[in-house]
Amino acid sequence: MLVALLSVLVLSTTGLGWAMFRPGAGGTSTADVIGSGLNAPDGATDILLIGNDSRTDAFGNPLPANILRDLHTTQEGGDLTDAMILVRIPNGAQSASAISFPRDTLVDIGLGDGKTKLTETMNRGKDAELAKLQKQGITDQKELDEKSRLAGKQLLLETIENITGVSIDHYAEVNLLGFYDITNAIDGVEVCLNDATKDSYSGANFQKGLNTIKGGSALAFVRQRHGLINELERGKRQQAFMSALARKIMSTGTLTNPAKLTNLVNAIKKSVILDPELAGDILGFAQQMQGIAGGNVQFYGAPVHLVGPSGQEDVTIQIPEVKQFAADLLLSPTERQQKQAAQQSRSTISVSVYNSSPVSGLAKRVLEELTGQGFNAGTSSNADAMESSVIYYATGEEAAAKQVSDALGGVPTEARSDVQAGSVQVYLGRDYAGPGAQNFASRQTVRLDGLRQAAPFPAQVSTTDEQPITANGVPCVN
Repeated sequence: MLVALLSVLVLSTTGLGWAMFRPGAGGTSTADVIGSGLNAPDGATDILLIGNDSRTDAFGNPLPANILRDLHTTQEGGDLTDAMILVRIPNGAQSASAISFPRDTLVDIGLGDGKTKLTETMNRGKDAELAKLQKQGITDQKELDEKSRLAGKQLLLETIENITGVSIDHYAEVNLLGFYDITNAIDGVEVCLNDATKDSYSGANFQKGLNTIKGGSALAFVRQRHGLINELERGKRQQAFMSALARKIMSTGTLTNPAKLTNLVNAIKKSVILDPELAGDILGFAQQMQGIAGGNVQFYGAPVHLVGPSGQEDVTIQIPEVKQFAADLLLSPTERQQKQAAQQSRSTISVSVYNSSPVSGLAKRVLEELTGQGFNAGTSSNADAMESSVIYYATGEEAAAKQVSDALGGVPTEARSDVQAGSVQVYLGRDYAGPGAQNFASRQTVRLDGLRQAAPFPAQVSTTDEQPITANGVPCVN
């Protein structure tokens, strides 16, 4: 996960850290998940970080029974991905953004079985490759294990690329042992809870307010499911934990303590898997990213939709939303704030859409497009035929009409005295060919504040916190 990668980056810039990570010094385990092909440039260095619940260390050795007990787990299970985080580091920037994906997010992983939970992707890919290899007559168990596990990791990476539109450059994976050893190595991290919690399943027994967690309690903090409102609350726990660990690792108390540094390096080696390119030049990468070592990382939740009754929701996504959200993270903080402010103003504009074209259902589709972009839904109905489309607005409210016009590809605007203040009327004529028209796929805009009103989706919607979690301060979560 990000904490492990940040640990590697910070440590590799210190004399002791580089001495222990240098080639030939027994470095981290690697997996060639990215492959030899060059990824298309997309304006950022993108890293996929995976938290795996494997009951082995990075080299395949089973975890000792005493550690399993402390982690409130057993040897059964494993290889489900409890945390999936995409880190975007804009080229030349001094900050990074991390997007976490709920483990139960439903996605199409391309195996012909419909939607699958994201957490199961790695295992499903592994099983599919194993069956393929066995059909080819391969019987060597080591070869079967290595190739099928790699295929599972690659399928997960491809799935994240498909839903985000991001070309991933590096891969890093940490297992259960990483939570245990890394937090123990630095004497724990400080987190804050809004309420006390007690969960016998995960062992998450914490008081309200500040708590110092390490070892088994750190894992329990990020894995607790029982007693939380939904899967999204679990994601916020993970974000809070990562920000706390980043803050602790980058503190002088850790970086200037030789004993802590040695323990941390040893913990990372046992629990982290990197792609060969990242592992082979970790010092160069650390120097390239040194501006981020001050903790300038923002943690977001991916835009998702919860569909179904409370406590039994399906976690769904709209791929255009996720792609737009990932792209927006490459904007500067100022540009993002400006875009957010513009999007927030849309919620004050009520839009009604009238179909004056021969295309059946056009008004409804266009209204869904507009509400998907943050506008407030008025009505949709048919109207007398018109050749040309037009947007009518109340006197003095041309700016509101222009926002709607821009969203629909530049439909002309016109003031009209009978239009109520705060509302806009869209008449779609025979010439309309913008978003919502047949054979037109629009690119939805996602509000960064997480308050988007999604009329087409009868469910709770969550994108991000109003303010992202950062490595500064101790945010309280549920």
